Amino acid sequence: MGENKKAVPRHVAIILDGNGRWAKKRMLPRNAGHAAGSKNVEKICEAAWNMGIEYVTMYAFSTENWSRPQEEVDALMKLLHSYLKDCIKTSKKNNMQVRVIGDISRLEPELQDKIKELEEVSASNTGLHFQVALNYGSRDEIRRAVQNMVQDAEEGKLHKEDVTEEKIAEYLDTKDIPDPDLMIRTSGEQRLSNYLLWQLAYAEFYFTDTLWPDFNKKELEKAVEFYQSRDRRFGGI
Repeated sequence: MGENKKAVPRHVAIILDGNGRWAKKRMLPRNAGHAAGSKNVEKICEAAWNMGIEYVTMYAFSTENWSRPQEEVDALMKLLHSYLKDCIKTSKKNNMQVRVIGDISRLEPELQDKIKELEEVSASNTGLHFQVALNYGSRDEIRRAVQNMVQDAEEGKLHKEDVTEEKIAEYLDTKDIPDPDLMIRTSGEQRLSNYLLWQLAYAEFYFTDTLWPDFNKKELEKAVEFYQSRDRRFGGI
């Protein structure tokens, strides 16, 4: 089941890491790093689409990020509100379909409304499929999926023999989205941090010391070249 080594990954998942360290290196507040990282998102999405990548999923705010200092969380939420507002314009400009994965029920009602508006106005766009993981944790996603499956079973809509891998995938936040081929994590950390545990089962992992605000088109090309050098056998020979 090997693939063409020069094939461009269809779906790239990215853990945006290093905003705080980027700011610290410049003796700036952490929030300046988050702002710089936010500005980098559109550039990388555009570069990915121009390279032939169809799906990009970025880890923006995890279920564990609530434990950060309240001041930083408040600033991130403010930045998120501003980003979502801008994303409505950029999704139209770039013909980008945007979808949010994660449990948005913990976010402020105004943010939830902005997310729904963004998903609705971009739903018919035919360019890059861009997924933003907000208040996302893979174990939480699986927990919510199991709860919904149990509820459907109790209502007679789901039976034991129906539970296949494909059926489980239908209950995840990433329903109808192909699994990532390549996962990129910036800033030198080498762990998944509760990100897409089900979906990354056969992805290639690429770790770079580059901090997220410094991650540019050239760095993305390096990651894709790494992917192209791999022989993906999916458990076969």
